[in-house]
Amino acid sequence: MYQDFNEQFATASRQFADTAAQVNRLALENAEKVFGLQLATFEENANAAFAFWGEIAEARDFDGLKAVWPKGVQVARENVERTVSTGQEVFGRTLKTNEAIAQIAKAQVESASAKVQAKAEEAVKGAAKARK
Repeated sequence: MYQDFNEQFATASRQFADTAAQVNRLALENAEKVFGLQLATFEENANAAFAFWGEIAEARDFDGLKAVWPKGVQVARENVERTVSTGQEVFGRTLKTNEAIAQIAKAQVESASAKVQAKAEEAVKGAAKARK
């Protein structure tokens, strides 16, 4: 009896560890991709902003500033668009990762339910035989 219990516990522990490793791998891959996307967007936005500040530094009078001003608005608009686009992509990737994790969890629950159902049916059959 103890041997069966130990084997079942060991099997369940192995399955749990394998599932946890899969979930952690998915979460880590997602975090790496998300961080990379956000870092690339930050870099693009910073480069655009510093280029604009360089143009402002070159302006020597008020007319020069008036000429550069529309470019600043354009840079700001593009930075916001890039940030929003990256946010949407990050959300989409995270959603897909969470769906994959949910599928893993669902498979584990279904597997455990099937095993419990099989053990319960086996116990019922054993009890029915014992009565006869």
